[in-house]
Amino acid sequence: MSMSSKYFEQIIHQVPKHRILAVDVFRGLSITAMILVNNPGNWSAIYAPLKHAPWHGWTLTDLIFPFFLFIVGISISISIGNQLAKQVPIVKIVSSSAIRTLKLFALGLFLALFYYKFGDSEFNWVNDRLFDVRIMGVLQRIAIVYFCSVLLFLFFKPKGLLIWSILLLLAHTFSLFFIPYSAETGTVYQGLLIEGNNLSAWLDQQVLGSRHVYAQTTPFVSDPEGLLSTLPAIVSCLSGILIGKIIFNDGRKTINEPLENESVNLNKVKKLLWLGLIMTILGESMGYFIPINKALWTSSYVILTTGVACLVLALCIYLLEIKKFTLWSAPLIVFGANSIAFFMFAGVSGRLLVMIPVAGGTLKSSIYETMFQPYFSPMNASLAFSIGFLIISYLLMYLMYRNKIFWKV
Repeated sequence: MSMSSKYFEQIIHQVPKHRILAVDVFRGLSITAMILVNNPGNWSAIYAPLKHAPWHGWTLTDLIFPFFLFIVGISISISIGNQLAKQVPIVKIVSSSAIRTLKLFALGLFLALFYYKFGDSEFNWVNDRLFDVRIMGVLQRIAIVYFCSVLLFLFFKPKGLLIWSILLLLAHTFSLFFIPYSAETGTVYQGLLIEGNNLSAWLDQQVLGSRHVYAQTTPFVSDPEGLLSTLPAIVSCLSGILIGKIIFNDGRKTINEPLENESVNLNKVKKLLWLGLIMTILGESMGYFIPINKALWTSSYVILTTGVACLVLALCIYLLEIKKFTLWSAPLIVFGANSIAFFMFAGVSGRLLVMIPVAGGTLKSSIYETMFQPYFSPMNASLAFSIGFLIISYLLMYLMYRNKIFWKV
């Protein structure tokens, strides 16, 4: 056996027996893909699958965030489900979930504020960053979606969660198409799904303000993690909860009790494959009437991405639980074990690379132009930088994993 195989086996054997390997690997896959696409060497040289769709439509990159929310839902089904099985008081579950929500939201705001233009005498952090801070963001959305999903999970059975999912998607779709809104000029709009001119953008401008969002679009500013689109994002998480109930809660005393019955695992795969195929086809078909759009998080987008998530989870279960092909998953387990720490490290270090001035440019541009650009084509150089960023991140995450340091928020 090679040294690399022994190394990967050590990682696999460190996974606690009560953990569901397919879930941990799926989480690691989602966060790894998120960091990969967020850290190219050159934003102007990116392969198409590693970019978000310009507006309507989808790419592989557009699957990442809903995948992460899907796995958050499965984790809720597992962790909160086990707490309920142990008769932990609901008040305690809600309070601990609320604290976690506040921590996640605060970490998101920290990343939004973590920026300084060193060497620029005209930069004023208070005026240029603090007073213009983006309120929403990836971690902020995860926080809100997580807490809402926990509350729904605690007080509704699976049928109730399904009804809530349908109602949220219907309410969101109805709002986008049928609720009128007006610009400062007095012009009234309705049913537009144009970037910068849709109900979601209007609401973000009214509530968050024009200075606290991601994009300065017109006639309304907008945010891909805005307020209205958070409602269907909750459904992405609820879908994970429902899948967790269907697939992993099959008569065991606790939802994550080890299960070695191969025939049961194969049955899971078949269920997920059929469900995934149906939802993927349904989501794509709905796209002809309700455009698939990540920024708006349309209902067709929710159904499509949930379907693809089911297919990927089915593949993970098949490879890991049935075929026992596990060595390939070791790096993903390391990344997934400390997903929030990984996200924060990538966010902080990525910002530092563009904050530190070097020879009239930034540390990032200096590294990119010296170590990558001369040796690769523009696209490959940008991708090589992303991969190099992942490798360095992996070294830190592996040290944490080997020393059993797991950062829980």
